[in-house]
Amino acid sequence: MNLVLESLQMLCLVLYYWLESIYLSIIPASVRGKDVSGETVLITGAASGIGRLLAKRFANLGCRLVLWDINKEANETTAKEIRKQGVTVRTYRVDLSNQKDIFAAADKVRTEVGQVDILVNNAGIVSGKKFLECSDEMVRKTMDVNVMAHFWTVKAFLPTMMKRDHGHVINIASSAGLIGVNGLADYCASKFAVVGFNESLQFELDSLGKTGVNTTLVCPYLVNTGMFDGCQAKFPWILPMLLPEEVADGIIEAFLCNQRVVYLPKLLYFFLALKGFLPTKCLFLICNFMGANSMMDTFKGRTK
Repeated sequence: MNLVLESLQMLCLVLYYWLESIYLSIIPASVRGKDVSGETVLITGAASGIGRLLAKRFANLGCRLVLWDINKEANETTAKEIRKQGVTVRTYRVDLSNQKDIFAAADKVRTEVGQVDILVNNAGIVSGKKFLECSDEMVRKTMDVNVMAHFWTVKAFLPTMMKRDHGHVINIASSAGLIGVNGLADYCASKFAVVGFNESLQFELDSLGKTGVNTTLVCPYLVNTGMFDGCQAKFPWILPMLLPEEVADGIIEAFLCNQRVVYLPKLLYFFLALKGFLPTKCLFLICNFMGANSMMDTFKGRTK
């Protein structure tokens, strides 16, 4: 009898949360978005691309900024642009492939700035080489920057969030963390790991009743930041390379609404659904037709 009641309760809650999700999806962030003014945001990979754009958007929301990047000069440029808005900004040169460097920088942030309310794991690298052409060192660095850095930053700042039951962790993965891509074995593996890490972390927080600590997983398609320069889609009018500004806006909107998962563009939801029920041979044929299996053949990446 108890099993029947528990099953009915579970089904009712599933229906309720499903309907709630549909309802909330039609309410804009300007209406239901949370107020984060005065909170401290730490962004990794803030020197350029999405990281720099997110820093500016968080500054517009009235947040204090802590910017991490291995490129000290470019990171200072980001800070200089933001300080014009009258926002408090601190910069740190951090090698995100180095666990000790991350923990040392975290200690400095806690001492010099205080608690971190919002953590944005944005930093990432891509080798763009076929699996057997990618050196062991590059594979390790890809995993260290794209995955392990998430573990270390979250381990450093999550305890105080949990203690206060207040905080938000944004983990930026990729559409390459949802489906394998020819020529991106190391990158895809790292982004698949981020997807699993974020989902497990959120379920752990839910199980502990930490409803005030949220996570948001971001999986964008190729973004025109220079990271994937040279990549060519067969049908760019179907899945065009995303503009950095629209990705940054999408991330901020999802964050303000405590959205747990966001795929950009929304067409990715359809492709992910296809992957769920198609045989793998069919999936390969579709990827081949769409040009996903050859888009890395012309990869150049950032030149500086």
